[in-house]
Amino acid sequence: MFPGATASRDDAAYVVVGAPLDLSTSFRPGTRFGPERIRRFARPFDDYDRRTDLHFSDCSVHDHGDVRAWDDASEYLAWLAGELRDVVADDAVPLVLGGEHTVSAAAVEAVAPEVFVCLDAHLDLRRDLDGNEHSHATVTRRILDGGDPADSSDDAAAGVEAAVVLGARTGSPEEWDRAAAADVTVVAPEDVAEFDLRSWLDGRTAYLSVDVDAADPGFAPGTGTPEPFGLEPRVLRDVVRTVAPHAAGFDVVEVNDRDDGQAASLAAKLCREFVYSHAAGRE
Repeated sequence: MFPGATASRDDAAYVVVGAPLDLSTSFRPGTRFGPERIRRFARPFDDYDRRTDLHFSDCSVHDHGDVRAWDDASEYLAWLAGELRDVVADDAVPLVLGGEHTVSAAAVEAVAPEVFVCLDAHLDLRRDLDGNEHSHATVTRRILDGGDPADSSDDAAAGVEAAVVLGARTGSPEEWDRAAAADVTVVAPEDVAEFDLRSWLDGRTAYLSVDVDAADPGFAPGTGTPEPFGLEPRVLRDVVRTVAPHAAGFDVVEVNDRDDGQAASLAAKLCREFVYSHAAGRE
């Protein structure tokens, strides 16, 4: 259980859901261990947050446990989206612990926000990676374009209005071409601290996704595709604090078991920062 997530499901304002998908990782696998590690490395944190004057255990957080992953990404994402729609239907905010970044597509489908805010080292705007459309490298493209790439029916989910990728520092030529479209904003690491997120949000409902590789790998080495010249943890924290009051859902993804807990500790702290900031914004 995520420490302090002591509320019953019926009373929950926030529901932690683990999504340990680990299929498409293209360098170092291990995201299947992410949810468990995030929970474990949250244990030392104090329950009380001085900035918001809130106790985490008083914020009505429930831990649903993990939605067990299997080896068909399309089927798993559809199932996960259904589980998360149940959370939204109960007027609770889903807090998804990944798992590879692919799981964010299911969460966004369930939450149906107007805009997608993503902290990420990578653009994730490919149509496919090595022929795989259900890849961690395609997730932002899927969220923008909407639905399952194989679903051409009239019931296929629509995409979000716009996406902002904060901290991106690498991508293919195809991805940079897609990033030039009007519905995408890319903010380089050195510009994130000064970027006016509040104006960009402009009253729209958001979904916030934190790929832990947005942080410089010196701070969070336990991730699948580490990319140097990234963000300092305080910058990620400030983004989470800014976006949380506008967000209807949150995830932190791409934590694996290839470090001594640095990435998991950062992920756990950012999850708690989201809850504190969101809860404070509701009061």
